[in-house]
Amino acid sequence: MNTGATPVEPPLVVADADAHCWHDRCGVLIAGFGAAGACAALEAAQAGARVCIVERFDGGGASAKSGGVVYAGGGTPYQREAGYTDTPEAMAAYLRGEVGDAVTPAALERFCQGSVAQLAWLERHGVRFNAAMPARKTSYPPERAFLYYSGNEAVGDAPAVPPAPRGHRVVSRGMSGRALFATLRNAVEAEPNVEIVRHASVRRLIVDTTGRVIGAQIWRVKAGSAQRRHARLARWADKLHNGMPALADRLRAALHRLEMRESEALDIRADAVVLATGGFIFNREMMAQHAPRYLANWRLGTTACDGSGIRLGVSAGGIADRMERVSAWRFINPPFAWARGCVVDARGERFCNEEVYGATLGHAMCETRDGRAWLILDAALVREALRECLRGRLWAFQSVPALMLMLANRRRGETPAQLAALIDADPVTLERTLADYRAANAKGHDEAFGKSAAMLAPLARAPYYALDISAASRVFPCPAITLGGLRVDESTNAVLRETGAVIPGLFAAGRAARGMASHHYVSGLSLADCVWSGRQAGRAAAREVLAAKQAQEAQRINVAGATVLPLHPLTH
Repeated sequence: MNTGATPVEPPLVVADADAHCWHDRCGVLIAGFGAAGACAALEAAQAGARVCIVERFDGGGASAKSGGVVYAGGGTPYQREAGYTDTPEAMAAYLRGEVGDAVTPAALERFCQGSVAQLAWLERHGVRFNAAMPARKTSYPPERAFLYYSGNEAVGDAPAVPPAPRGHRVVSRGMSGRALFATLRNAVEAEPNVEIVRHASVRRLIVDTTGRVIGAQIWRVKAGSAQRRHARLARWADKLHNGMPALADRLRAALHRLEMRESEALDIRADAVVLATGGFIFNREMMAQHAPRYLANWRLGTTACDGSGIRLGVSAGGIADRMERVSAWRFINPPFAWARGCVVDARGERFCNEEVYGATLGHAMCETRDGRAWLILDAALVREALRECLRGRLWAFQSVPALMLMLANRRRGETPAQLAALIDADPVTLERTLADYRAANAKGHDEAFGKSAAMLAPLARAPYYALDISAASRVFPCPAITLGGLRVDESTNAVLRETGAVIPGLFAAGRAARGMASHHYVSGLSLADCVWSGRQAGRAAAREVLAAKQAQEAQRINVAGATVLPLHPLTH
């Protein structure tokens, strides 16, 4: 079943750009209007380029649906206000373990050195942050808390790097992603050099005979009733995805049919094109090809996360990299008591430190245990967890699934052996696992996995409970996002060929590109990378515009003969 992926065609090769029939012209064309696209547009426009953003829907993408957390450190004003000392060196030392070799050490160092300035840049555009912290570690801060440990910085009794909170949640009521994007959108819309074409998608790039990207062919849904139906289908597909994913997919299929039937093709000339269309978690064919073990996970994002930007880059000679890298989020805190329990695989063997960041646990579960896992609790921990879910002022997305799992989807046994039989685990293995866990608690030292002494528990009060936290659970979903993308130059975000040479005129940013978050994920790192890579791509694309103007002047190119059709105004 086609669930709405944007079709991508091979590039259109134009021998004589001046003689081609163009419908419009801009300096920088940006495909996608999420955080990465918005930041690219702001930088390019402020450098003097005329920018055209082509957005399939209304804008926002996965950024608007996110928690609005920007990973930042090195001594931000909010870290200092909260009483924490941090340096770019300490930030880089921690991130090396999360980023791995997805970027070079030099690129990571630049990212960390520029973190404070990047936060200030967002603030100049109206984004607000705050130093208020939650009382204890959590997967996402409660209302009125905005600075927190968003990764594994404080895990264990003696972290290798002095810990500092680096998750900066945008100040807003409710989930902050919408507020972050709304602020960026307002800043973009205030730029006179930016035009936004909604209900349109880039389906093919236009190149000259040397392979330079000189524009793009977009398909825009016809104005009027077709665009209204398009907006309505997109809105309901995203609204219904959490509760009725099958129905949402049928709406996406209808959306795709409408786009194919009611769209008109427009060729737009551009000195540079930036691909910022997000990842590919909603493209089942790409997932089956690159990351099949995550097909059972809950898809986190929007209909637009269909890999169209990645496919466009590959069509022009780019290389897709780290496509197997997916972040699966198995958060078991809150409720706080859950993280004091013991996580085991299908056999009953413990395989991970339960206090780690949810994406770390999710990665271990999906990559080493085929996505199968159980959380083992005793009666005391279940009672604590129920109390927190009912009275702890948790977000509904935290408390409701936890309550459903504990009350309606649990396995209960008077002994570990009885519990093992209920979950088809090996009773000897589960008995040994729980005995080792109790011994670690008694010693106050978890030699096997390094769990903090304060996060251990006796697990001695019967009855015992097993909660199915597997990736395929629909009661307790395990969301996933893709991390791989186009290989890019680390200073400009220009798309690279397999030889390492850049594709002239083509850039990629955010989850359409390989970047800081393409190895492991911690909350806020993807948004921080969207801002970082989007800004880099926007600045570099604007330089392409300037270079094109200088070349035209130097060679005195006469462009007056190029045909421009004014029959299709891009905005209405």
